[in-house]
Amino acid sequence: MQLELSVDRGSPVPLYFQLSQQLEAAIEHGRLTPGSLLGNEIELAGRLGLSRPTVRQAIQSLVDKGLLVRRRGVGTQVVHSQVKRPLELSSLYDDLESAGHRPATKVLVNTVVPVSPEVAAALGVAEGSDVHRVERLRLAHGEPMAYMTNYLPPGLLDLDTGQLEATGLYRLMRAAGITLHSARQTIGARAAGATEAERLGEERGAPLLTMQRVTFDDTGRTVEFGTHTYRPDRYSFEFQLLVRS
Repeated sequence: MQLELSVDRGSPVPLYFQLSQQLEAAIEHGRLTPGSLLGNEIELAGRLGLSRPTVRQAIQSLVDKGLLVRRRGVGTQVVHSQVKRPLELSSLYDDLESAGHRPATKVLVNTVVPVSPEVAAALGVAEGSDVHRVERLRLAHGEPMAYMTNYLPPGLLDLDTGQLEATGLYRLMRAAGITLHSARQTIGARAAGATEAERLGEERGAPLLTMQRVTFDDTGRTVEFGTHTYRPDRYSFEFQLLVRS
């Protein structure tokens, strides 16, 4: 591991936290790439003049965050960093791609179904009418990250399964001349059910992030209603708060 690491013994910040922050920054900025191995704890402790328990605590904090994993017979290995998605009207596919991840999609359902009362209210269509339902599993670096269900008004867009697996839904909308303008979004959390757990590679009952979004075009028309679940060890929402004067 060729990294410039140092600790400030005069700082009130605990030594293990100083080390973990530097390692986390190296992972987030690509200086420690996924799959690379950290030096063993004894070597790292000797190099920095730290005790082995201090180094172990720093590494364990990153294991708890899902940035490192201990593999028997291999050592401590860097895993893919968590995706931090800004709270703005963007596509998960685009966000993953711009962050340097390799997005992939598996289409699980692509069909027309009678609308439920909840979806009818979100899309502004009559109850009992048909809408397009798409269920997809979004992966990054081959690992499942999000399970997404989207509903679109009938006749809005020709949704080809091959295109849905090749790119993002919002890109297909833009290519069809739909101008996305705004959205109403709700973020929450819940325990994983059996189906979600299986698809996301989690234990049943594990915590998941949730998001519901209703999206509008520049004419005010509702063009999409989505309900998504995310693995919290791989994904988070990030936003900026301003003080109101």
